[in-house]
Amino acid sequence: MGTKNTLADLNDHLFEQLERLNDDDLTGEKLQEERERAKSMANIAQTIINNGELALKAVKHYDEYGKEKMPDILQIGDGK
Repeated sequence: MGTKNTLADLNDHLFEQLERLNDDDLTGEKLQEERERAKSMANIAQTIINNGELALKAVKHYDEYGKEKMPDILQIGDGK
């Protein structure tokens, strides 16, 4: 199985996790383990989403103001 690195793939993973949590046969310790896994996945997913939002804001800022006003840390543009 290859690495999935798109927001669509992330969405698929989250829905798969939701399906696992919705399994009526999952009880007790196994349910608790799945809940912890879901929490971890949700936290990581939120970090990925936040990173994507920051990248989008940087591109919008670059498009509006140009590279002269972009902080070096954002590394948007041709880097020259």
